[in-house]
Amino acid sequence: MLWVKSFHIVFIASWFAGLFYLPRIFVNLAMVPPDSVAERARLLLMARKLLRFTTLLAVPAVATGLWLYLGYGIGRGPGNGWMHAKLAMVVLVIGYHHACSRMLAKFEQNHITRGHVWFRWFNEVPVILMLVVVILVVVKPF
Repeated sequence: MLWVKSFHIVFIASWFAGLFYLPRIFVNLAMVPPDSVAERARLLLMARKLLRFTTLLAVPAVATGLWLYLGYGIGRGPGNGWMHAKLAMVVLVIGYHHACSRMLAKFEQNHITRGHVWFRWFNEVPVILMLVVVILVVVKPF
């Protein structure tokens, strides 16, 4: 079980690293002047590659989490309300990941209507989600 838990932590940390940086690329894309075609193309390429890599890391992160939950029973049974809250946060993280992929598609089609300030705030969402998840797992408040 400790091996699975170790790999779960590594995959989660790696997944979140991508989720921390991808919206930062969106900030930069939102600030690119319309006449800077090469800069925009380079940022879009970086974002596509990062999204692909981040998605590949999300799959084993979720799989090892399910393995711990279903296979070893971690967080199951009475007195484990924290796990229900954590699973809700995981659903939000997956939703955030999906939202990032949709935003990248809009950037590629040049249909983004939000400015760089909005993306700076959007960039803070995974930090808050990770903070909540870590507190739930470590503190187990309920």
